[in-house]
Amino acid sequence: MKEEEVNRCQIQEWYPKFKSISIKTLIHQLPESFVQYLLDDSGPFVLPVSILNQDALPNRVHNPAEEEDFQVSEGSGDEAEEPSPPPSFPELELKIKESIESLGGEVFPKLNWSAPKDSAWISTAGTLRCTTFIEIALLFRASDSLVHDLCHAYDSCIDKSSSRPESFFLALRKWYQSLQPDMEFRCFVRGQKLVGISQREVTTFYPILLEKKNSLLLLIQAFFKDRVKSRFESENYTFDVYVTKDERVKVVDFNPWGAFTLPLLFTWDELEHIGSDGDDDDNDLEFRILEDRCAVRPGLKTAVPYDYLDTSPGSGWDQFLRNTDEEVQRQTRSTEADT
Repeated sequence: MKEEEVNRCQIQEWYPKFKSISIKTLIHQLPESFVQYLLDDSGPFVLPVSILNQDALPNRVHNPAEEEDFQVSEGSGDEAEEPSPPPSFPELELKIKESIESLGGEVFPKLNWSAPKDSAWISTAGTLRCTTFIEIALLFRASDSLVHDLCHAYDSCIDKSSSRPESFFLALRKWYQSLQPDMEFRCFVRGQKLVGISQREVTTFYPILLEKKNSLLLLIQAFFKDRVKSRFESENYTFDVYVTKDERVKVVDFNPWGAFTLPLLFTWDELEHIGSDGDDDDNDLEFRILEDRCAVRPGLKTAVPYDYLDTSPGSGWDQFLRNTDEEVQRQTRSTEADT
């Protein structure tokens, strides 16, 4: 994989080309001062000062009982160190406020490649739905997964020349409460040929997918040929789509082939060999969904999104998933024997 392939998957790069068939998004270049704020882990968890609503959220996540231990008594002879003033980004906050309002008052935020999925727990709703700049700052500051974008985006590149892109961007995506996870799919493209499609949410069995599998396959296949294949320049990549109730297909995201991108119901070795005979035959395309409840993958409660777990051969999560698959197969064989 080359840097240019990773760069094409940045939302500010692909979104302008696919705007008409994607989720409405507004993108802002982030000032370097805000990037450094996200990277700074030298002190306590401090939120920016809001110029619009001083009471939006507390500036500092703290424990008053602990702070008493560090108070200096009068006459102690020690000078209390003045705390640094909390950061403030007034221009960025005003731009974000305007964008949120134009997108209906609720947005889903992400950086160049990643969303702060691992910090959703800290929001009042337990989701990535944001209505203010301070809520976005809270999610970003609490997220470990964004370190991938900030420091490790090019780690898998054979021509790696830097640890980070020149600029970072904040993408604000319109929030849709009605989106259903059973209608999101990851598509795998190798050599500009669609070789695999996987159900995106692999922790749940959706019976409706069994009923609609063939029609969904045809929809996504046609969408790739008509709207994606000739417009995305990489030879190998993945892209996520969402199928609406009225059977329109929307691009959700693009990701590099391999590296930090999860193959979901495939393995990367399988994807490398599907249709490897060189034939441009649509019959080589494999569409995988969970066929029954026994095949459900476990929910992984970790500090990073499932997409950024190290599942490479030999890793702890690789062994965990192998053991899980073996247990599922054992239970399936047991059930079949009983019937």
